[in-house]
Amino acid sequence: MAKAAGNTKAKPAFACSECGWTSARWIGRCGECQAWGTVAEVGAPKAARIAAGPVSSPAMPIAKVSAIEAESRPTGIAELDRVLGGGVVPGAVILLAGEPGVGKSTLLLEVAAQSARRGQRTLYVSGEESAAQVRLRAGRTDALVDELYLAAETDLSAVVGQVDAVEPSFLVIDSVQTMAHPEVDGAPGGVTQVREVTGALVRLAKERHIAVVLVGHVTKDGAIAGPRMLEHLVDVVLAFDGDRHSGFRMVRATKNRFGPSDEVGCFDMVDTGIVEVSDPTGLFVSEHAEPVAGTCVTVMMEGRRPLLAEVQALVGPSAAPQPRRTTSGVESSRVSMVLAVLGNRVGLKLTDQEVYVATVGGVKIAEPVADLAVAIAVTSSVMDRPIHPGLIAIGEVGLAGEVRRVGGLEKRLAEAARLGFTKAIVPADVPNRGKELKAMDMQSKYGLRVFAAADLPSALHAAGLT
Repeated sequence: MAKAAGNTKAKPAFACSECGWTSARWIGRCGECQAWGTVAEVGAPKAARIAAGPVSSPAMPIAKVSAIEAESRPTGIAELDRVLGGGVVPGAVILLAGEPGVGKSTLLLEVAAQSARRGQRTLYVSGEESAAQVRLRAGRTDALVDELYLAAETDLSAVVGQVDAVEPSFLVIDSVQTMAHPEVDGAPGGVTQVREVTGALVRLAKERHIAVVLVGHVTKDGAIAGPRMLEHLVDVVLAFDGDRHSGFRMVRATKNRFGPSDEVGCFDMVDTGIVEVSDPTGLFVSEHAEPVAGTCVTVMMEGRRPLLAEVQALVGPSAAPQPRRTTSGVESSRVSMVLAVLGNRVGLKLTDQEVYVATVGGVKIAEPVADLAVAIAVTSSVMDRPIHPGLIAIGEVGLAGEVRRVGGLEKRLAEAARLGFTKAIVPADVPNRGKELKAMDMQSKYGLRVFAAADLPSALHAAGLT
């Protein structure tokens, strides 16, 4: 006899505590976010009828909705405004993540001070340092402003109390991993605590139209610590990175609901704090009194921003059976590929030579646009013949020896011309080839002599190395 439907026992399910993915059985690794040990048993959801409730505001045609409250306000730091798309939007929640010691707190203290100078009451809540420690740093960076309030709290309810007392229009939480929700179990920084604390701060920002900036930690792999849902909850995600041995820092937008998500802001860490760098090209290009063999300049793109970078190469004989290949700032796999193409397509034998390739200023070039500059720099070092000091090389090198086109060529050439370069070697295979090459013919609209190279031998010839 069939069992009554009302006596059927609800089948338990399993869900991931990080992303919410569900499964009918337990597994050790989440099938969605690939996290280990986050799948736990939960009760089967019960179907429930939802009754209509009161609405916060009636729906209206989208054209009649006022956008005044969502207009961005400049932070007073042009490089950060560039990344944010004009400034900070009231009610927005921004997550700034970076490695320890990169300067997140220093940057946000400067942002808070600039906001206070513009007449916006600002509250800086520190969960990692005492108020006295933050005060010392503020004195060193000239961030002592009357409208900037400081508190040291780790309990979320105390933070809300501080907000009620100060009534700020700009709030900085340093950091979200140190805050604890009083009604949630778990240690601060845990998955559940971070999720609930962030959710509560997002609701606070939206209800009171307060711009909130959260400092986030990163794991050893460079990912933001905590659940992946953390990035979905906030409006803007910024990555703050830089070489520990260099003062140069970059802020990149990886998510931005109010502006572009491919912009980059440049900063420099100095003794008095952090300063913006509006034209960082000089940090990545060295100045030589006379032309030096083994150097070549290229133009990389950081988001929408063209930046010149100098590639240097040093080639010398080696007695080892396997000569050393050392790189810094460029991908070693691409350098190895370029060396192989030089040997097989150009006839440049490097099997018994040690090769060192590096960039100036610690900049990292991730895109293949530097292939042509690497090839020219290595050939220049082997022949001990410097290239023209006003020459730049832009292009990707293929395994067949061809020079492939790259994106944003016009922006790259315009930036090179602005900085005084006079010659450029570019791929012959550019979009709309006839029209593009005609526009860039010899005396182009950028004031550059442009050489279109179809393959690596022709590019080396244009550089004066063959």
